[in-house]
Amino acid sequence: MYRKLWLVVCSIFSVALLSLLSTPALAVEGQIDLTQTWVGYVTIVLFVLAYALVMCEEKLGLRKSKPVLVAAGIIWVLIGAVYVSHDMSELSEQAFRHTLLEFAELMLFLLVAMTYINALEERRVFDALRAWMVRKRFSYRSLFWLTGVLAFFISPIADNLTTAMLMCAVVLKVAEGDSRFINLCCINVVVAANAGGAFSPFGDITTLMVWQAGVVEFYEFFNLFLPSVVNFLVPALVMSLFVPNRTPESIDEVVELKRGAFRILALFLLTVATAVACHSLLGLPPVLGMMTGLGYLQFFGYFLRKTLPRSLARKRALAEQKGDEKALRRLGSVVPFDVFSRVARAEWDTLLFFYGVVMCVGGLGFMGYLGLVSEVLFTQWDVTYANVALGVMSAVVDNIPVMFAVLTMMPEMSHGQWLLITLTAGVGGSLLSIGSAAGVALMGQARGHYTFMGHLRWAPVIMLGYIASVLAHLWLNQGLL
Repeated sequence: MYRKLWLVVCSIFSVALLSLLSTPALAVEGQIDLTQTWVGYVTIVLFVLAYALVMCEEKLGLRKSKPVLVAAGIIWVLIGAVYVSHDMSELSEQAFRHTLLEFAELMLFLLVAMTYINALEERRVFDALRAWMVRKRFSYRSLFWLTGVLAFFISPIADNLTTAMLMCAVVLKVAEGDSRFINLCCINVVVAANAGGAFSPFGDITTLMVWQAGVVEFYEFFNLFLPSVVNFLVPALVMSLFVPNRTPESIDEVVELKRGAFRILALFLLTVATAVACHSLLGLPPVLGMMTGLGYLQFFGYFLRKTLPRSLARKRALAEQKGDEKALRRLGSVVPFDVFSRVARAEWDTLLFFYGVVMCVGGLGFMGYLGLVSEVLFTQWDVTYANVALGVMSAVVDNIPVMFAVLTMMPEMSHGQWLLITLTAGVGGSLLSIGSAAGVALMGQARGHYTFMGHLRWAPVIMLGYIASVLAHLWLNQGLL
């Protein structure tokens, strides 16, 4: 069934792209228009096939980075061969280096953010939050709202993927295998995490891309706060009516935070402040502040390692005095904090997938295809309808290539329209379980409970939230449109 669905989706996507080939190409000085050549046709087919494999990741067991890495390489090899044959290889080289630089800035930014999140996870900050929620013995309805609200407010800082997985772990721990409740909760968490990530540069890769491109300033993202709240609340209110109002059995779980947990959290906030200051006050790329923040964490890691023997001796003496054998065994297995082990645990498949997508879309743009798409969407269509349609498309194609394509096209739009595409690309992925990284991750984490079809049944309700959030933005931020 899924295979047939993917084939239909990919066929529609292929036809939509190929239909643009009949549109006159936009002339770009110094570049060769490849949109109506065999090289252009081959790259379109290659990109569609690569994305079909990405969309079938869960069924095939094939990591999503692999097909797009190969596709990116072949696309740029074909471009390079054409430009070499015309003795214009310096143009293709400059285009490749420019696209690579855009990826490198985003990749280093994400790498630092992922390292901090992994460090907080290793210090058991998220485990402590989960244990607190489990011990409180909330009812199912309270848990539904609590996980949703926390997902909405944590995702702007910790990103939507990490937040969704944390909340899903709580639901699985408490729900005792109740598939219906787990499915509803997971849908609510995905919608909330994506909505919360839409009003913060740190909440999603797409918002980070918009911020780094200098299109929207840091403080301006907060104009999307109320539309994001609407996007979360509309489907949550409807789904909550179907949540049973019973209380699960209490589970006694106590988690002790590791040394330095809150100080690492403070350093993360300081790193964010440094990145914002670099961009807002100095006009430098935010990645400079993030990499400086990685230095903060390395120095603190050095401090933790140097003071570990003294800390262990003090805790061991207290445990011996109390006769706590369990604490003594735990202290005997303590290992020093290592920053580079946190770097190694970053989502490398996601980062490499990001590279492949950026290079594929950059290659298609250099060939002239994004010019065609820009001509159709932002000249022949009303810009509001175009941005809303792109948000819906992100539920199928993924929001990263959609947003990167828009930023590469860089159409003439008002500030309010740039905020609109930021909102729609961020929350549009909630329409399908495969439309966002959070949804895909939860399908694996809650396998058998949260499924594609289980999410699809609630798609009309989620669409109501999507439409309501767009209308809220058009009303609240009409002065920017």
